[in-house]
Amino acid sequence: MTIKKIDCIEMKIPAKSEYISLGRLTLSSIANQCGFSYEIIEDLKIAISEAITNAVTHAYQNSEEGIIEIIFSRYEDRLGIRVKDEGVTPSDGVKLSSDRKPYTADVTADTLEVGGLGLFLIQALMDDVVLKEENGVEIEMIKYFDKE
Repeated sequence: MTIKKIDCIEMKIPAKSEYISLGRLTLSSIANQCGFSYEIIEDLKIAISEAITNAVTHAYQNSEEGIIEIIFSRYEDRLGIRVKDEGVTPSDGVKLSSDRKPYTADVTADTLEVGGLGLFLIQALMDDVVLKEENGVEIEMIKYFDKE
């Protein structure tokens, strides 16, 4: 069975923190049209905010240059959200992976470093998350309609 794509909305925003809300507001409107509950829409807004913030902060190192591409794809059974940058990949040579955790079992709330929870939050709030590293980083987030 083939799942039909119903709509696709693409936008490009400058990689600046003042445009994070534009991605969040656009997602809120699309998710509302999809029929998601208020609670799910709030979760989706957190997830996209984290993804865009990661691109602004890490990919372009808070520079004045850079574009973030956001693609919203509505299917019969889900909403897909892709956030893509063409910035630098992690400088430590460590590849991002969907099973990467921001902490280990021996870390407590008191010793947890600031930051590093973005990917963890995205994974916790979304049904599926796929990370790709090629000419930048792309995070694809999926929320199914029937999992509320």
